[in-house]
Amino acid sequence: MFEALKKKFMSWMGKETPSKKDPIKKAKEKSKEDPQKKEKKKREALSTKTLTREEKKQENEAEQIILQASTPLQEQIQEKPEEAEEEKGNFFTKLIKKISTAKLTEEQFDECFQDLEITLLQNNVALEAVDAIRKSLSKNLVGQQIKRTEARVIQALKDSILALLQEPPNLLTDIKNSSEPYVVLFFGINGTGKTTSIAKIAHLLQKNKLSCVLAAADTFRAASIEQLKTHADSLKVPVIASQYGTDPASVAFDAIAYAKKNNIKAVLIDTAGRMYTKENLLKEMGKIVRISSPDLKFFVGESITGNDAIDQARTFNDSIGIDGIILTKADIDEKAGAILSVSHVTGKPIYFLGTGQGYDDLTLFTKKTVLKNLGLE
Repeated sequence: MFEALKKKFMSWMGKETPSKKDPIKKAKEKSKEDPQKKEKKKREALSTKTLTREEKKQENEAEQIILQASTPLQEQIQEKPEEAEEEKGNFFTKLIKKISTAKLTEEQFDECFQDLEITLLQNNVALEAVDAIRKSLSKNLVGQQIKRTEARVIQALKDSILALLQEPPNLLTDIKNSSEPYVVLFFGINGTGKTTSIAKIAHLLQKNKLSCVLAAADTFRAASIEQLKTHADSLKVPVIASQYGTDPASVAFDAIAYAKKNNIKAVLIDTAGRMYTKENLLKEMGKIVRISSPDLKFFVGESITGNDAIDQARTFNDSIGIDGIILTKADIDEKAGAILSVSHVTGKPIYFLGTGQGYDDLTLFTKKTVLKNLGLE
């Protein structure tokens, strides 16, 4: 899911040949000219003028290209990618070179950081998150003089990324330890996968021998109640529902009462999708929060929407207050900027990543998983 950013990092770390033009092919094209005739012309030219230092350098490079054309292909394949990597001048190579020659200044760091900043922004990482990475890297690297190695720079980058993320509490443990029914409220905009995420968590609770009841508090969207009932039937869990147009807060209240009466451990409340730009809809959600007093409020967003998911999470957090995040469609998210940013901008942890449509396609979020998918672990 971090494929685009991963490829960039892998190329920085020397795992891909960054040169776009094949140096072997270029040398072979040069060699098609008669090297002896070309060499004779050069020597004649040298006898009529004095070469500058720059001209001498250019002549030496030309001679090397001709010489390499006669070198066995296997030797060229082994040597050329290494030279091309040195010429690339990306974030890693620039920093390593400067650190290995002198203490890195703030100005030098800013110049080198531009490569990484552009890559992060292109992968939908929020500007606040990019600034946080810059600040952390600068603190760890500026003024440092270290033996020529990538390890120090890579570790500093790992630390900067990890600082953006939070490890979530253990939801199963919190539910087990609760003396009252543990109430979880789900909200987000339409189409982000709230109802499916509820079904996945109900399945997770079942696997851990924890009972739950579903509350169909989306009384606005057509077929929403039927959709939740279908999941409930498949999972063999109870569902509390009413008629369309009913006050959703009353459905949540009834579900909690049912859980208390039947000693059920968790109540999972579905809600209607709310556009985060509609203030009146957010106020209605506030009423559900007041009535149900949830132990956990989940914002559910699509990872693939990038900066839009970040804006949604920020607005819901400011209006209602969120406790945790579920990002769906993480399995098809090639940029993954939301995963790196949404926790940072809200100050709340990501609990789960949705990775498919099956009930088992729910992945517990960990910092280590992020580093692994970035190619940094």
